[in-house]
Amino acid sequence: MTAKLTEAERAELLPTLDGWKHDAARDGIAKRFTFDDFVGAFGFMTRVALLAEKADHHPEWSNVYNKVDILLTTHDADGLSMRDIELARAIEKLA
Repeated sequence: MTAKLTEAERAELLPTLDGWKHDAARDGIAKRFTFDDFVGAFGFMTRVALLAEKADHHPEWSNVYNKVDILLTTHDADGLSMRDIELARAIEKLA
């Protein structure tokens, strides 16, 4: 089972993520990505899907035209874990 981050770990790690915000209601991290058009947004989602599948860690997300909203939380840990931090960092490299 994956361990939930401690408050100290959160305080250290969250500021290292560009634009990701803590979602207290879901105990996860969230970010909106905006693209030029739907094709750009959908292409990004496809690349993230392949990355997430490889990591066996899947985002909660939605897409409306050129916007992709992503929420990362670890259901097995009942909240934010290092898996979310690592996936957020990998997603940033694709954006």
